[in-house]
Amino acid sequence: MENYTIILFVLGVMVLLSALADKIKIASPIVLILTGIAIGFIPGMPGLAIDPHIIFLLFLPPLLYDAAFNISFEGFRANLSTISSLAIGLVFLTTAGIAVITHYCIPGMSWPLSFVLGSILAATDAVAAISITKNLGLSPNTNVILEGESLINDASALVAYRFAVAAVTGVVFVWWRAGLTFIVLMVGGFVIGMLMGKVLTYLLRAVRTHTMALLSLTILTPFITYLLAETLHCSGVIAVVVLGFSISRLSAHRFPNELRQQSKTIWEMIVFMLNGLIFILIGLEFPIVARAIDPHLFLPYTGYALLITVIALALRMIRVFLQKGNLQRAFRNKKLASSRRAIPESILLTAQESLIISWAGMRGIVSLAIAIGLPAMLDNGRPFPMRNDIVFISTVVVVITIVGQGLLLPIIIKRVRGSAAMPRFQ
Repeated sequence: MENYTIILFVLGVMVLLSALADKIKIASPIVLILTGIAIGFIPGMPGLAIDPHIIFLLFLPPLLYDAAFNISFEGFRANLSTISSLAIGLVFLTTAGIAVITHYCIPGMSWPLSFVLGSILAATDAVAAISITKNLGLSPNTNVILEGESLINDASALVAYRFAVAAVTGVVFVWWRAGLTFIVLMVGGFVIGMLMGKVLTYLLRAVRTHTMALLSLTILTPFITYLLAETLHCSGVIAVVVLGFSISRLSAHRFPNELRQQSKTIWEMIVFMLNGLIFILIGLEFPIVARAIDPHLFLPYTGYALLITVIALALRMIRVFLQKGNLQRAFRNKKLASSRRAIPESILLTAQESLIISWAGMRGIVSLAIAIGLPAMLDNGRPFPMRNDIVFISTVVVVITIVGQGLLLPIIIKRVRGSAAMPRFQ
């Protein structure tokens, strides 16, 4: 009953703060996180710890489905090269980069533990990216890249995380096995998402005269799809994203306009509530993890978190600008490419867009849920080494990226708009 009361209180605060954030022109995730931190430090305030299973089973499926449903599929396909370079290549590069820095900077951080921390913080978060960049007037190309990357990069990060945690227990890392696991996760998730899309399409046709049944099925299916994929040891993230793509195409051609409007209203309300709750929970989690570490380590670990944020941002910037150059070279080199494979000019990145894409790579609830989900004990019965340290550093990085990068992002956009012509900005 106590937790029920706290959740109702948190939801009420979240709704009011979201309205306030719109008035003061600050992204609601920033306001919610800071408020959550303040509430969490109130003396006598009961803790409301995040349950990783709840995050992955209750929050992630509807948010991923809604994002995939609303993203431009044509834009996603056109920018697939850029999206995959960030969602796959950059994730593994960031994992390794953070691992190297933390191994040599943080006392007691072994190589396996360093890779655990790196994998936790390697992927950007769909919820954070979409919530922060909303209403900033970014070009469609930039929005598609940011949303597309954050929709599928969790699969890469979870593979790296799984093998890093296994290495802590003494299991030898094998490259080909990791690669095979990644392929199985991706392909399996894709197949399950396609199959569930066809099943849902059939069911929607069967109950097409019953509006409430139609809407209920579209809400339930993302949860079922995610759970089915994870049960079969495939990527639930990829499965839900593919499902969202499939139903989006069906909706555009087959759903009556009235049904599309009803569905849009329901999903907007669901996403609004879940998004807001996620960010205020991140804030509430910070005091909990802060109390779990030695007070003398608070400042040093905060410094390490800031260093990790800078390294991750630098690696991201390097990768994005390299991709910008690759696209431009491929576009200029049309004579060596067939007309079918020549890339369109519309997906080329400007320097301003590249800067914004680099800066908008924020960590969020997925990173925090993975960190909190670290096992408390190893298979041999010993405590997981430096677990609280890893959770604290991960939490601080999440807060820094959302609050720090989120506050500066509108300023950066305003500056680059004023510094050069940006024809693709709205």
